[in-house]
Amino acid sequence: MKALVLDELNKPPVCSEAPLPEAVEGKVNVRIKAAAMNHRDVWISKGMYPGIRQGVILGSDGAGVLDGKDVIINPSLDWGDDPRVQQKSYHILGLPTNGTFAEYVSVDRNKVFAKPAHLNFIEAAALPLAGLTAYRALFSRCGLKSGEKVLISGVGGGVALMACLFAVAAGAEVWVTSGSAWKIKKAQDLGAKGGVSYKDEAWDKTLLKETGGFDVIIDSAAGDGFATLVKVAAPAGRICFYGGTRGKINGLNPQLMFWKQISVFGSTMGNDAEFESMLDFVSEHKIVPVVDSVYSPEAVNEAFERMSKGLQFGKIVFTF
Repeated sequence: MKALVLDELNKPPVCSEAPLPEAVEGKVNVRIKAAAMNHRDVWISKGMYPGIRQGVILGSDGAGVLDGKDVIINPSLDWGDDPRVQQKSYHILGLPTNGTFAEYVSVDRNKVFAKPAHLNFIEAAALPLAGLTAYRALFSRCGLKSGEKVLISGVGGGVALMACLFAVAAGAEVWVTSGSAWKIKKAQDLGAKGGVSYKDEAWDKTLLKETGGFDVIIDSAAGDGFATLVKVAAPAGRICFYGGTRGKINGLNPQLMFWKQISVFGSTMGNDAEFESMLDFVSEHKIVPVVDSVYSPEAVNEAFERMSKGLQFGKIVFTF
């Protein structure tokens, strides 16, 4: 079968022939129609992820066909019995197990769900990892309610955009930040009320003047800018971060945090019940993930370069 295999670090995976997954009791082989990229795939290819093994087929997101039915795959594996936190053996499809960047992928049968009927394969492939991460951050961790004000940082990435779509569907007033004016405009086209560039020196003051502060803030960067998020949080605000692309958090003002009764949550992916709830939410509100571009497996270098440079708005998808 055709697959994207991690052959060498610091290079994109290569499109090559790989053996079909072996038949294993309790597992099924899903025929992949479309598979979406995540930053995780880029980090793995650059050696910036634990447990990397060469020869692995990358890819966490996928939609395809099983037994003649259109399906979508839950990439969150071996979460465990505690819905609050994953167990030590938890991992994500695509490392160390072979992932979705192939014509077939082997997964546990209970990780396969009916594809939301209103989505095509490309749109469905863009949903699982980003949708699950955004759903847990917004609803399980932050307890988002209709009418609340939400700030989503770094809009343009898959999780941030899903959080934007989910929050709008839930009846929240959504604002975004980005370093690109055109990404802010696109987010407004999706239902966000407004946004600011985090490159502006006084972006926090602008947002406070416009909104009065945010009940929920969803962030993926952390770093020194995280302290500014505390400033724009409303009293009793909840901040959830699911990534740390800008490194360690410095400069937090503890007085500001405790006086405003701020809650800070870390979050990653989600459990099986949250994945099912996320699919129900997507189907109920007819939410369509944002797809940036679609590539053949042979164009893997172009796809990885586009994500590495941060040019995308939405998900980059391979079709098989």
